[in-house]
Amino acid sequence: MPDLHPDIAAVTDRVIQASIATRRAYLDLIRRERESGVDRPILGCANLAHGFAGTEEDRDTLKTGRAMNIGIVSAYNDMLSAHATYYRYPEQMKVWAREVGITAQVAGGVPAMCDGVTQGYPGMELSLFSRDTIALATAIALSHGMFEGATLLGICDKIVPGLLMGALRFGHLPMILIPGGPMPSGISNKEKAHTRELYAEGKASRGELLDSEIGAYHTKGTCTFYGTANTNQMMMEAMGLHIPGAAFVNPGTKLRQQLTRAAVHRLAEIGWNGDDYRPLGECVDEKAIVNAMVALLATGGSTNHLIHLPAIAASAGIVIDWEDFDRLSKVVPLLTRVYPNGSADVNAFQVAGGPPFVIRELLDAGLLHRDILTVAGDDLGAYARMPEMDGDTLVWRDLPATPIDDGIVRTVAAPFQAEGGMRILTGNIGRACIKISAVEEDRWTIEAPARVFTDQQQVQNAFKAGELDRDVIVVVRFQGPRANGMPELHKLTPPLGVLQNRGFRVALVTDGRMSGASGKVPCAIHISPEALGGGPIGKIRDGDIVRVCAQTGTIEALVDTAEWAARDHAVAPPPAIGTGRELFGLMRHHATEAEKGASALLASEDL
Repeated sequence: MPDLHPDIAAVTDRVIQASIATRRAYLDLIRRERESGVDRPILGCANLAHGFAGTEEDRDTLKTGRAMNIGIVSAYNDMLSAHATYYRYPEQMKVWAREVGITAQVAGGVPAMCDGVTQGYPGMELSLFSRDTIALATAIALSHGMFEGATLLGICDKIVPGLLMGALRFGHLPMILIPGGPMPSGISNKEKAHTRELYAEGKASRGELLDSEIGAYHTKGTCTFYGTANTNQMMMEAMGLHIPGAAFVNPGTKLRQQLTRAAVHRLAEIGWNGDDYRPLGECVDEKAIVNAMVALLATGGSTNHLIHLPAIAASAGIVIDWEDFDRLSKVVPLLTRVYPNGSADVNAFQVAGGPPFVIRELLDAGLLHRDILTVAGDDLGAYARMPEMDGDTLVWRDLPATPIDDGIVRTVAAPFQAEGGMRILTGNIGRACIKISAVEEDRWTIEAPARVFTDQQQVQNAFKAGELDRDVIVVVRFQGPRANGMPELHKLTPPLGVLQNRGFRVALVTDGRMSGASGKVPCAIHISPEALGGGPIGKIRDGDIVRVCAQTGTIEALVDTAEWAARDHAVAPPPAIGTGRELFGLMRHHATEAEKGASALLASEDL
């Protein structure tokens, strides 16, 4: 067994030391909940009767109180393709629970919004705080004291982080996350992106664009590019919170069904009355969080997780920051090329070896913690094997030593890049992150005059008017969590991509987010402190020369120091109302900065 890489060990030690007090308090909390919290044996008869009233087939078993009862927390809706697959999961899971003498009930549903539908529109300003809402809904679902374990049915961007944030407050319960799998491949992501750019230039009609999009997003299942949703699944594998290899198996297949059945059966084995008790709060420890960061970097995953992972970690009493990502990125190689970091989609990635190949390579190089408490066992090596059906039996097989397609996945000995896909930038504009895994190295440094905007529609208008046909740093501010909920600015990808295709030196600088599908244009995002409240991004003026450099890790307005210090901050636009945005004012007001998770929940002194 290889030794752990010294830099992985050093970051882990730093996280452990930073988390001593908060992690101890968290573990004390879940122990108290196990020993003296609300659970079925102490519920009154009327309380229990209410809990049994909705079921007839399992009522006698529930009445005895001797069998484990699993709570199903589901993000099902049939407007969101990734979650439409969950429609019949609860009734199937109840049958599979009975096979091993336990019961299952739907504990509650959580909202699941689709960023793909709301991109560029007011609903996107609810997107990030939907994660906090999901966490609250998860807590409500599990608050009844009726369950000795739970399954978390969720996949997409804010949904997995929100489920975990809520579920970790019930960390004394064993839990398994159950994905639904990616849709089969449609048209290529490259073709889809090309049509978007043609439309941005006025060279494709709306009908042609719609047909292209339908060709890409065409049926039930997760979108097939490697954005935030699929990065979620990669990280859950590296943390050991799935049945091994469950991430990228297509919906509607026998293998998909049997992996879900295995999850239900496994919960029966790791319940709190058995000999293999595996509570979620102990599975999600400092080593598991470091594993998630490594998996993110090794696969060039979504920048959204520089917000989500700190929030998940904090919910388990663990403290991480962007310096941890930056240090890890310097020693973790990039092992995959999956769109937007390449032409392949996640289905091709799965065929080429998928998460099991990546995990095996990272384990063999000492870049992941092997000795973590997973839902499957005490060795992450179980996640380095590929699930398949042998007739009617679910089995796991070893993978070949060399890649099936080294244009998609590679070994640690021959990576796509020696370093991971993220860098942290600091300077007089603040602190930001940049995803470089899909950006050509000759564009890691951009120095150009700034053009300043306060929303992405202004950028679109300027692009259409030809005002950006030059070397330019597009600055979009007042997009932080406290200003407007920190929407993704993915609608800017096509016009910025067009400008870059025309030969201009272009970059985006913003206190907002970019989509997990962001790619070839350099984007310095999540700038903290944000413009609202006095962040220095609010001092940039049109024409200022701004330098974004991933090589040196700097982001600077090249303005005389005295003049910069004397400048007034821009005035924030008034808060927008409509589309329910006004209901989230409390969350905006209390949100922490991006590096600390951009969450109103994490600002609580009780956490």
